[in-house]
Amino acid sequence: METEHNLKEKLAIMLPHLSEKQRRLLLAAEAKALGWGGVSKVAKASGISRVTIHKALGEIEEKTIEAERIRKPGGGRKDITEYQPDIVEKLEAIVDPITRGDPRTPLRWTCKSTRQLSKALARKGYSISHVSVAELLHQLDYSLQANAKNLEGESHPDRDAQFHFINKRVKSFLNRDQPVISVDTKKKELVGNFKNGGKEWQPEGCPEQVEVYDFGGPNRSKAIPYGIYDIGKNMGWVNVGTDHDTASFAVASIRRWWYGMGRPLYPKASDLLICADGGGSNGYRVRLWKVELQKFAQETGLTISICHFPPGTSKWNKIEHRLFSHISMNWRGRPLVSHEVIVKLIGQTTTETGLEVKAQLDKKRYPLKVKVTDEELKKINIKPHKFHGEWNYSIGP
Repeated sequence: METEHNLKEKLAIMLPHLSEKQRRLLLAAEAKALGWGGVSKVAKASGISRVTIHKALGEIEEKTIEAERIRKPGGGRKDITEYQPDIVEKLEAIVDPITRGDPRTPLRWTCKSTRQLSKALARKGYSISHVSVAELLHQLDYSLQANAKNLEGESHPDRDAQFHFINKRVKSFLNRDQPVISVDTKKKELVGNFKNGGKEWQPEGCPEQVEVYDFGGPNRSKAIPYGIYDIGKNMGWVNVGTDHDTASFAVASIRRWWYGMGRPLYPKASDLLICADGGGSNGYRVRLWKVELQKFAQETGLTISICHFPPGTSKWNKIEHRLFSHISMNWRGRPLVSHEVIVKLIGQTTTETGLEVKAQLDKKRYPLKVKVTDEELKKINIKPHKFHGEWNYSIGP
């Protein structure tokens, strides 16, 4: 299949030599040949709007192509950026005022519709339709995302304010060359010759043979990958557990990352920032999580700051789309027949942006239902931050 780079290069050579009609029809033909998603790919490669390409596709389908009507050079509707040159900058400022221009920022999101953005720009004196807003968003590498499963519960009123708080903290740590990690537990995986989602290349008619039934049970072996993603270095560490996903396991995974990867990368570090979900083994209400972090702080001498994502926003945790998604793509279609295979596949995960991942197998036992008394909790050297101290706090030695 033709790559996006090759398509862009070919169109750059061809389009300047064609009339408007010929350009339109060529782009429509390319989009049709590419199939699903072809219009968006061709629009991105050529800089021509999808509306124009869809119009040409309609002309081809209905055979209503005009014979000889060629617009003069420079004719037609002007690009909106020609008479409103700073509109792209204003749009991006509205969509994402914190992360604009900063590739290291942990968050990049918008929950505003194109119509809302069009109205917001109108209030600032810009005239633009919601369709043109969508085109500009595509140029800025935003894509239309389904909203299913993005919100896991009711939206907290301080949700956006917490996002801004996390961004500010992350920037502060990175500017001081202090480590910032995003942590979470990936979905548990059954270990054995079971079907794994996705497809991989195999000889024709020779698919990988797996067991018919893949439901779990008390005797089924499982893998629990706990991930640590270094936001500043674009590096990942995955501790593959075999017992239970507890707070002790979560902090043990962070400890392994620190001695195996973190300390060599940050020999002068005095602080560590952890961005974690609001629930699970590293949830802000989990007493054992804080007790184990206190032990880790005492052991390393680090002052550990923790920022939890608000309830219902775990999908915005950077580890999800910077580490876990690439691991899933790397092992798609392959049965995870052993813990050793899982560790090896995780360690082979790379991306074009330079992601490096290391993985280790952790066979240690992590018992469930460990009780933390009020007296133990009071001994923790914890300092809640002024803004939502339950979500944002520091634990020192």
